[in-house]
Amino acid sequence: MPPGGEYAPREIVKGAIKAAQEYEVTVALVGNKSILHVLAGHYMSKLNIKIIDAPEVISYNEPPLKAVRSKPNSPIVVGINLLRDGAASAFVSAGNTGAVLCAGLLNLGKLKGIDRPALGSLIDINPPTPALLIDAGANANCRPHNLVQFAQMGNVYTKHILDISAPTIGLLNNGEEEIKGNRLAQETHKLLKKLNGLNFIGNIEGQDIMKGKANVIVTDGFTGNIVLKTIEGLGDSLVNVARQAGHIFSTAYHLRGRELLRDIGLGSWVKRVDYTEYGGAYLMGVNGNIIVSHGRSQAKAIKNAIGLAKQTVERDICRIIKEESYERTNRSR
Repeated sequence: MPPGGEYAPREIVKGAIKAAQEYEVTVALVGNKSILHVLAGHYMSKLNIKIIDAPEVISYNEPPLKAVRSKPNSPIVVGINLLRDGAASAFVSAGNTGAVLCAGLLNLGKLKGIDRPALGSLIDINPPTPALLIDAGANANCRPHNLVQFAQMGNVYTKHILDISAPTIGLLNNGEEEIKGNRLAQETHKLLKKLNGLNFIGNIEGQDIMKGKANVIVTDGFTGNIVLKTIEGLGDSLVNVARQAGHIFSTAYHLRGRELLRDIGLGSWVKRVDYTEYGGAYLMGVNGNIIVSHGRSQAKAIKNAIGLAKQTVERDICRIIKEESYERTNRSR
């Protein structure tokens, strides 16, 4: 796991240590060896933590493909190569998302039958009906068959991670009617409607996300990333408001801020819109388990991202998606 992100390396290392303690997993920290030894050396004999040297750095403003090819000793490239070589079961990064996608495609390859990998991000705004947003940012420009594959991968992931036997699939659009939306939405709707094996419920609108109308929300990466960032912004605003309210009222009610939020019923809501609770998005469609975390991830988010990676490995998500996509390819011949 490379120490990428705005709060690297300290917060990344803290999150990794917490994950090693809580989930009892082996964590390989990939980055500048001397720095990582200072931050994590004390815990190496007590926990399953390893350090792998990768001194080159890929910054956020570098062109992803060029950076991946010119910096083979960067944490992103080294970490994904560990996954490729079987030395790691999953890879977690809060670094340059584009570089992670490029390295994943170049060094792991796509699953047979998948044209484009997609980021699936869990959203738990509506407690009885958690949802998966796919694509959450990997593909800005898509074709209808790409979105169909996103729906199929999201269906598999939701079944096995959220334990929903027949997930409802909704296509994000600006209206419920079949004729609404741009050409991409209209043509995708026609394809999904004809497809067997998916519980497709038709178009859903933005407000339906909050209502938990669908378990899998299908869209292109451009739209999906805007939706995800909007929800994250809402979460940040609510957390800030809650902190301010807690500070003002905690003295009057002799309660700490967290206790006050719990008493007035806001604690669980704030938690649900806090992106750090989910850790990151799962990159579906490449030949390996990759979790892409937010660039602003701190220790809590990184710990939860490693927890999500552990889940995907234990439930063998990559293999199941691989087998189902392979079977679909053979049936279509």
